[in-house]
Amino acid sequence: MPLSRRGAPVGPEAGSEDTGGGEPGDADRVSSLRTLTAPDGATIAYRLWQPDRPRRLLVLLHGVASNMTRWSELVARTTLRDSWDLLRLDLRGQGASLHRGRIGMAEWCADLAGILDAEGYPRAVVAGHCLGANIALEFGTRHPGRASGLILIEPMLPPAMAGSMRTLARIRPLLAPAVWLVRALNALGIHRRRLAPLDLEELDRRTRAAIAAAGASDRLLETYASPWLDLRTTATGAYLQALRAVTHQLPDLASIGVPALALLSAGSTFSDPALTRRLLSTMARCTIVTLDARHWIPTEQPDAMRRTIEQWCHGLEAIAPPT
Repeated sequence: MPLSRRGAPVGPEAGSEDTGGGEPGDADRVSSLRTLTAPDGATIAYRLWQPDRPRRLLVLLHGVASNMTRWSELVARTTLRDSWDLLRLDLRGQGASLHRGRIGMAEWCADLAGILDAEGYPRAVVAGHCLGANIALEFGTRHPGRASGLILIEPMLPPAMAGSMRTLARIRPLLAPAVWLVRALNALGIHRRRLAPLDLEELDRRTRAAIAAAGASDRLLETYASPWLDLRTTATGAYLQALRAVTHQLPDLASIGVPALALLSAGSTFSDPALTRRLLSTMARCTIVTLDARHWIPTEQPDAMRRTIEQWCHGLEAIAPPT
């Protein structure tokens, strides 16, 4: 089904994001906030770094209760800007893609396919953190001809879930009636009129400074793992549906044949690293790298993450023709 695209800035982030490298205003010039209107009327906001004609494309997907600012630091600093186009989006229901209807893997994958169609990209390397990594796996299965590679940053594999994520997986059936109730109230016009803004680049900067000053990382859990803080910035229905999605059974990993890079946390808060590694090893072409982190690799190990992604993508250039 066709989707319409508009290039006008939307939402509270429009024109306010850090421009990153290059001359002042350079990133705004070639990475303006765009929107795509899905067949059901949902508006999906995204930014595309494309200085000239289309090149290889790296898609960046955020996690639960997050938005595209999760990738602002990476886009500003990565050397991939010299040879790759970079696409980051606010997943349906989050950030500037506010939506109070149905949300899940099918919708997110269709939205991404629609953006690729609208921008003229037949294929892309799809990267994601947490929920975003799970969506990347789903996209690679639902649209096998569109994914030229996958980058999985701390994927949430249901058999390997631990701690609060394992508890969430067990109570997942209870989320369905809660979602139904919230969506029914939303249909009657009962919902919050304003959500708090969330700039993850700035939040990461403050969190790192606090950790450096205190010499402990407990603040990570306080800032990034609190559902009450998540709900300040995310609509309730969208949040509950994202939690259902992140605990949903994933496709058979052994069936995924495209090259993949997995970045795992050595001391993961939400999953068993050893079991996650064993499950991912069933993917024939998956390179697995472990970093010293608890779950929030983009926050805890941004430089190591960036360098690993750059090295892997440059290696992919040598074995796969541009799309």
